[in-house]
Amino acid sequence: MGKRTYAIIGTGALGGFYGAKLQKAGNNVHFLLKSDYLQVKQHGLLIESKDGDFILPQVNAYNDAEKMPRCDVVVVALKTTQNHLLPQILPSVVKHDGVVLVLQNGIGIEAEISQIVSNTYILGGLCFLCSNKVSPGHIHHLDYGQIALGEYASNYLPTGITDRMREIAGDFQNAGISIELAEDLLLGRWKKLVWNIPYNGLSVILNATTDELMADIHTCQLVKQLMFEVAAGAKSTGRIIPDSFIQTMLDYTVKMTPYRTSMKIDFDECRPLEVEAIFGNSLNKAESAGVNLPQIRCLYQQLQFLNARIQNSVLT
Repeated sequence: MGKRTYAIIGTGALGGFYGAKLQKAGNNVHFLLKSDYLQVKQHGLLIESKDGDFILPQVNAYNDAEKMPRCDVVVVALKTTQNHLLPQILPSVVKHDGVVLVLQNGIGIEAEISQIVSNTYILGGLCFLCSNKVSPGHIHHLDYGQIALGEYASNYLPTGITDRMREIAGDFQNAGISIELAEDLLLGRWKKLVWNIPYNGLSVILNATTDELMADIHTCQLVKQLMFEVAAGAKSTGRIIPDSFIQTMLDYTVKMTPYRTSMKIDFDECRPLEVEAIFGNSLNKAESAGVNLPQIRCLYQQLQFLNARIQNSVLT
């Protein structure tokens, strides 16, 4: 396969960062935007990064998916709360036999996308990235950035490491993005939830950053208990997460730059929360296998209340 073309669906803190890195490395990248469209169309993208700042003064910016060219790889970087838009976007943007790369939080998303597009391959990427959008077209990369990449097969059967994964990983690695290839996408998604469920949920409910959660003996213990519940959920689907991985995630968070999670930012900005993709889908998978996750369900119910309050405030 020659030089691949990329479409970035959702040019925010995550999609904007990875898409800008891909373009900086010489790839042909097309960005779909909404509120930031005019700013980015006129002035490009500014990336402020711990790895070095850079500006892309000109980018291929669009505010209408139907005006975008069909691309080899379509990167879905929207929040999952906007996935209802994908049936109107994906079919016109991805090439026949192209790839949809899902860079979203949660579980079960690839299965949903497989119902939208046919004659395409679907990959999932688990992003370990601390990045915020400071203002339209301005992204601040704080820490990390690596992606664990896996391929989707029906019912999340493990695919091993495919040639498609290696080719796309090569493009990202050439752009300075660290990539880990995962033989089992479902296991990778459960591993990401080991971090996402406790820190996203508690950051909203307790109004806390990651460093504050880790500094307090009580919340640190609660984080650990939630991580072990995620591991129990994974086990219910036949995926084993070792205790050592949980300790690695705890150590990783202690060392990282103090961070306001993406869900906390959405909450503070009165935007819908990714409650279903991260919490609801996980609970459904575990409970359909007869496994109860009481502390995760407690978080889920509290977040549902707060999310409904946000939705009501927007409507009024």
